[in-house]
Amino acid sequence: MPAIVERLCRYPVKGLSPETLDAVDLAAGSGLPDDRRFAIAHGGEWRERGGWMPKRHFLTLMTYERLAALETEFDSKSGVLTICRKGRQVARGDITQPIGRALIDQFFAAYMQGKAVGTPRIVEQSGVMFGDTAEPLVSIINLASVGDLERVTRRPVDPLRFRGNIMVAGVRPWAEADWIGREMTVGKARLKIVEAIGRCAATNVDPASGDRDMNIPKALMTGFRHADCGVYARVVAAGRVSIGDPTELV
Repeated sequence: MPAIVERLCRYPVKGLSPETLDAVDLAAGSGLPDDRRFAIAHGGEWRERGGWMPKRHFLTLMTYERLAALETEFDSKSGVLTICRKGRQVARGDITQPIGRALIDQFFAAYMQGKAVGTPRIVEQSGVMFGDTAEPLVSIINLASVGDLERVTRRPVDPLRFRGNIMVAGVRPWAEADWIGREMTVGKARLKIVEAIGRCAATNVDPASGDRDMNIPKALMTGFRHADCGVYARVVAAGRVSIGDPTELV
């Protein structure tokens, strides 16, 4: 039996909560539509024509776990980002427009309570995906590997800690290590697996509570002698991917 797509997620704003999708149309050379389209830059660190920048220039869970306590929703058609906390709306604005961005910037300036560097700023750059790699890639998480990690942590590990785009079920734990350099079909799309994803302190944050309650990189090193979980893939042929679609190495 081939592996199947169990879950699809995008992260419209780097560092904020995921949005679950039923299906997505992948384009060659691109990540998921609207995935990491925006980021929250530290004050004074954004270059208007700078293109992609490393994650140290942005607010991320690696350093600012308070971000995980926010529930966010981005409407691709209107450009509106809605931010809730404990089920109550706390901010809303069209982040494709200066006025809307300013509203959201003001919220983050207050919410971060002076812990961010300068005044946080929502940023967007045409043609840029603010992932952890300069090339726009798709991340794939093998749910069996996450399950095997629980043997080491001795407690449940939410797969959302790894902020993946495509979560697959039905293959053996850590099989993804053998996928690197190979191509695979995922639904109607074709992807090339390019590298393993080394994990950082962002995975220590519980995506539900915002608590920094585990040490995932240490658990990976202790149990498996590496800090990898998941793989990056390049979309080489466009196609639609839906929940329940098969994935198969070619």
